[in-house]
Amino acid sequence: MAKLSSTLRNMLLSLTGICIIVSGILALVNKVTKAPIEEAQVKAKVEAISAVTPKFDNNPFAEKIRVLPEGETDSLTVYPAKMKGQLVGFAIESYTQRGFSGLISVMVGFDASGKLVDFSVLQHAESPGLGSLIPEWFHEKSETGGIRDMRGLDMKASAPLSVSKDGGKVDAITAATISSRAFLDAVNRAWSVFKYVQDPEGSKVSGNKSSDSVSSATVSTAESANSETKS
Repeated sequence: MAKLSSTLRNMLLSLTGICIIVSGILALVNKVTKAPIEEAQVKAKVEAISAVTPKFDNNPFAEKIRVLPEGETDSLTVYPAKMKGQLVGFAIESYTQRGFSGLISVMVGFDASGKLVDFSVLQHAESPGLGSLIPEWFHEKSETGGIRDMRGLDMKASAPLSVSKDGGKVDAITAATISSRAFLDAVNRAWSVFKYVQDPEGSKVSGNKSSDSVSSATVSTAESANSETKS
């Protein structure tokens, strides 16, 4: 019995030691990789901002603000694009949780008049060959006379966007209606925030006027951030 007790004690000590060592290694790996990962994420967002807004000469990333849409629990990050001090548009980091596989994060850009300049999908886990086709599908011309290519879309005349199956004018991705609806949900969310920063008094988005020409619920320089057919 004494030998058995000693063996169990040694096993527990060994396992404890292994756990401590593994935890230390994981902590070290996290420390080493955290900065490069964050830098890569920032780089991807900066590139997305440039891709979805009119030409600018300021630093939208440094001037970003936060806006909380009414009825939402998560605020969106807004990046103002300016040329020679004049506001020319916004890049808005939007999202939806309605994807077939959950979170879809999208950078949506508008010019100052309310036209959708372009979009860039930052994150998704949609089905390959179906929902994953969001970037390609919504950059192509419609073959049905509906809305498909988002670039240049006058949101003032078109919003809120919805797929044709729901009575809207947007062509859904073939066999990926859920993903299409989710993408449009993210675009509509970005549009609601755009309307607020353009007209804080007339839009149903909560916020306080900032010192700049942009308004927000919370002004922050901290980085923050989650067959498919349905009849």
